[in-house]
Amino acid sequence: MRPQQSTTRLAMTSLAAAAAAAAALLLSGCATSQPQGASNAATGTPPSASASESAAETPAATADGTTSAPPSSAAATTSSAAGPARCKAAHLTASLDSRGGGAAGSVYIQLILKNTGTEPCLLQGYPGVSLTAGASGEPIGAAAKRDESAPATDVLLAPGKAGKATLRYTQAANYPDCTRTPAAGFRVYPPEDTASLFVPAAKDACWESAVNLLTIGAFTAL
Repeated sequence: MRPQQSTTRLAMTSLAAAAAAAAALLLSGCATSQPQGASNAATGTPPSASASESAAETPAATADGTTSAPPSSAAATTSSAAGPARCKAAHLTASLDSRGGGAAGSVYIQLILKNTGTEPCLLQGYPGVSLTAGASGEPIGAAAKRDESAPATDVLLAPGKAGKATLRYTQAANYPDCTRTPAAGFRVYPPEDTASLFVPAAKDACWESAVNLLTIGAFTAL
């Protein structure tokens, strides 16, 4: 009986050793077959550069569900792109040329505005004109009516250049209801300007605002 028991014990020992070896092999295989994501997380591998760039280029979402694109360089404009500014009284001088002739008790005068500034400016439309008692005096009677028989155009004045508008003055003596009073000259407001210029010119004015002695046209190039 003893030889048989020794053989049995030897077989059982061999089986146990084989089982232990198989278990060790199985554990080794599991350790080397971890998921790729787990390996990256463990080693701290950063996301790919292409994914980062794509995320950076994606517009940010706003609270209302829309997206906001990065600002465009085309939106960065300067005020100079809008063109020259309007001519203002501070950089203009006014003068008169009375050689325009006249008819039926009216005189045609060229009202001239010259650019005395250092930058080009734009004369556009009609000036405001009235007779006045002096350089700092109040207007007398009605302001000039616009003569819209010719369309207004843009007149670009380079430094030192001038534009003109035709001013018609009707003699106050033509109106029986006119209360005549002497005027020292014309007060001139450039288009879209609240400052004015004074041009000396002795004329008779009418106190009544219902009597219109003046008519003014739009500016044109001189």
